[in-house]
Amino acid sequence: MKKEKVLVTGGAGFIGSNLTEELLNKGYHVIVVDDLSTGSMDNLKAFSTNPDLKFLCFSINDLKSLRTACQEVVYVFHQAALPSVPRSVSDPIATNHANINGTLNVLIAARDAGVKKVVYASSSSVYGDTPTLPKVETMPPCPLSPYAASKIAGEYYCTAFTASYGLPTASLRYFNVYGPRQAADSAYSAVIPRFITAIKNGKPPEIFGDGNQTRDFTFVKDVVNANILAATSSATGAFNIGTGTRISLNELANTIIQMAGKASITPVYSETRAGDVAHSLADITQAQNEFGYNALYDLRQGLQATIDKFDAYNEGVSGR
Repeated sequence: MKKEKVLVTGGAGFIGSNLTEELLNKGYHVIVVDDLSTGSMDNLKAFSTNPDLKFLCFSINDLKSLRTACQEVVYVFHQAALPSVPRSVSDPIATNHANINGTLNVLIAARDAGVKKVVYASSSSVYGDTPTLPKVETMPPCPLSPYAASKIAGEYYCTAFTASYGLPTASLRYFNVYGPRQAADSAYSAVIPRFITAIKNGKPPEIFGDGNQTRDFTFVKDVVNANILAATSSATGAFNIGTGTRISLNELANTIIQMAGKASITPVYSETRAGDVAHSLADITQAQNEFGYNALYDLRQGLQATIDKFDAYNEGVSGR
């Protein structure tokens, strides 16, 4: 039987590569589209020889190439974006071009190819800093950064394409995703890879603000599972993808310090960054009810898997 063909934009990125790997494991033929502006071929190395993987290097703003790539595709998993709140604050035009124009191109190509469904990677940042917790999908969006604004714009385009053209779409609002393959060597890196890298190298983790801000950290394998469940269901609309639990950055730093056996290290503190929210927590009831999503990894399990991969990678580098 011919394998179903799926497309992952941003498939050489952190989340996209983890999603690509699981789709291959599930027997799909996977087309990855990535211009490698933030992704890396290293993320695909472990399964690069799989005959069911096809890599195409171009920007999602290349509509002609996207149209070709979408032919005979059943599901599109749209992960490609310029990530990071700080990056968007420093360069809102690039964020707009990649995240809004790019998403529109993906939707047009999917519509014209008769794709069965598009699953769009949105973000919990669309809620802004409203004090009500947990965040529920019925809350009005309140984006505080160009990145957040670009993500809610993408959601609205998905909704519009479902209403106007009958293209089923699901927008997944990710809550602070972490795990293996997440970059730690950039000014825009997320907090967990930055903390792990600093602590494992005997350096103090840097916390922006007082560290009392809280986050709902979600392991990447749970996000991957949510994407596949959403694609293969009839659910459309916006869905929170988190764990329903939260931890402060102070507690997070101390947990990683303890797990890494580096008790002598203490965090250092810097000024709060523009666009950062104080507290974040997902209500995942809607995703549970609509497509059976549940977070299968608690924070310690996810952190341990991430630390183990960090250690294995560094052992491999030192042994070359």
